Amino acid sequence: MAMTTTEKLTEAFSLALEFRSPGYQDLVSNANAILYVMKQRGGFKTYSGPTIRVRQLYNETGSYTRYNGAQYLSPAPTELFNDAEFTPKMGAVSIMLTGQEILQNAGSGQIEDVFEMHMEAAEQELQDRFTEDVHSAGTSDNQIGGLQLAIPTTTSTGSYGGISRVSNTQWRTTTYNANSITVAGTAITAVTSTTVRPLFNHIVFARSRGSRGPDLICCSTQHYQAYDAALSAIQRINDENGLGKGGFSAMKYYGAGKSIDVVLEGGVGSAMPDDVTYFMSMKDLQFFYNAQRNFERFGGKQMPLNQDAIVSHIGFMGELVLKLPVHTAKLYDSSP
Repeated sequence: MAMTTTEKLTEAFSLALEFRSPGYQDLVSNANAILYVMKQRGGFKTYSGPTIRVRQLYNETGSYTRYNGAQYLSPAPTELFNDAEFTPKMGAVSIMLTGQEILQNAGSGQIEDVFEMHMEAAEQELQDRFTEDVHSAGTSDNQIGGLQLAIPTTTSTGSYGGISRVSNTQWRTTTYNANSITVAGTAITAVTSTTVRPLFNHIVFARSRGSRGPDLICCSTQHYQAYDAALSAIQRINDENGLGKGGFSAMKYYGAGKSIDVVLEGGVGSAMPDDVTYFMSMKDLQFFYNAQRNFERFGGKQMPLNQDAIVSHIGFMGELVLKLPVHTAKLYDSSP
């Protein structure tokens, strides 16, 4: 039976949004490989309170003593911890239907098509803008601090999470310029199919310690093409249960005793910078979100006082946080 009243149509719109709402975090986390891996490895975390506080162990006790018999030990009070503090940001997309659109599409089939188009447009915008923010430097108003802030090119200036990078070397990521680096005695001047594997080996070795280190390599189109050209056909086969299953272009890196996914983060419409590769420690990269605003519909079914329309919103409140920078690195080509 066709729906004939505006109230029934607006209620149908509300129910359609409610039905899709539980999948919005999955929608966003599947938007790019970094978010996908974060979700798979439990990197989406809740927080409470006005800010996000991440405790950092930045010092050792200094009490280690080599001793014999009754020789004195060396207990001493030492400040071991500091808190990085991040301010959560908010973002939303809005879905609006005018009364005219509702009345012009009063048939059940017609109005469902209109619902679908409006919701798909909003969901695509949410994916695109949030992915842009993930790659940002966090310089726009109320923008989350993305990878260009967490993994900057210049690592010894400014602060991150309220902790100075100038005076705290352990709070810095590491940057490698492919135009001015020597690897295994060979001067390298660019990322090519010949140099890309030695560069990857050098960086993974340098940023690893024990079981910790980079466990995801995210490449721009240029670096991904160079890595693809460096491999034999059999080496390009990716585990179908890994990132390939998620629909991403991915290969494997084998080196430094590790097996790491190498994923294409560039491509059409990507916010990934050109000629850049991130070596990510995904144990340390997390997105903290407010449990009451987890890419969810909010605001109910609003009807503006001075407009013939209904409005609803989908949004989040949270921040991207790199908890331990020392295992994460950036490779870039200053003159590709």
